[in-house]
Amino acid sequence: MILVTGSLAFDHLFNFPGTFSDHILADKIHQLNVSFMVSDMRKSFGGCAGNIAYTLSLLGIKAAILGLVGEDFGSYQKFLEKNEIETKYITRINNILSSTAFGITDKNDNNIWGFYPGADKLSDNLTVLSVKEKIDFGIIAPQKPTSMLKFADEYYRSGIPFIFDPGMQLPWLTGDDLNRAFKKANIIIGNDYEVSLMEKKTGIKNLNSLAQNGKMIITTLGDQGSRICFKSEVINVRAAKARNVDDPAGAGDAYRAGFVAGYMRKFSLLTCGQMGSLAASYSVEKYGTTTHHFTASEFCRRYKESFSEEIKI
Repeated sequence: MILVTGSLAFDHLFNFPGTFSDHILADKIHQLNVSFMVSDMRKSFGGCAGNIAYTLSLLGIKAAILGLVGEDFGSYQKFLEKNEIETKYITRINNILSSTAFGITDKNDNNIWGFYPGADKLSDNLTVLSVKEKIDFGIIAPQKPTSMLKFADEYYRSGIPFIFDPGMQLPWLTGDDLNRAFKKANIIIGNDYEVSLMEKKTGIKNLNSLAQNGKMIITTLGDQGSRICFKSEVINVRAAKARNVDDPAGAGDAYRAGFVAGYMRKFSLLTCGQMGSLAASYSVEKYGTTTHHFTASEFCRRYKESFSEEIKI
């Protein structure tokens, strides 16, 4: 079983038909006051843990979520259970709301997010050690930083391999925090901007240098694909072509699920990266982060179309 920790949120996603840069004056950002008239809005089930677990389930991987939610979580829990995601380690708290995210995307796929943590602000009361089933692999996705660091310590002490994904919590994680997690993690992942920020905060000139110490470093590069560094190997993965691009939100989480689904099947790292790339392409084709869908046979067929090789899942 894969255990996923991270946010469980109700997402409010907005599309802005213009570009943010046309409405933000660089010499006036010290007194920023802007409003964007959006063309589309959708409320959906999201949060990094929910997004990742959903795509893992589509790919036939058993996943459970460890998390805290609010009294409004009922509809989301039904959605997870319908998609065969284990919810018994999700605790609902009365008199508080679940995490809620508000994201605006402009026509150049730039994003501005606002996030209310809700029940997740208490997530450092959770412990991986409460899970009695065998955990084959852990995914630490963004949520309260103290929780992320606690889970990294618990996985490490328990000998459970895990991926560390600081993502949107990078502004609140110090360099010492990151170095502490990096020493324990088996895999570290982020997009190119996040990796640069990790390097700046930790003082590590090139994060890929950690690959020489047995860490796997994955950098996602949007429509340019991704790069996987492990030991002396550098693998460049091209992006799977999306049939249309409706919404980039959630693509990173889908990539993580696709990669881990291949990794748990002991596929080559190239194949794992390509599975991540293809899963991400499904996500961007739908508005929302858990609105895409595919069967195993559809995924395998499209994988062959995209990469000229066959896989079986």
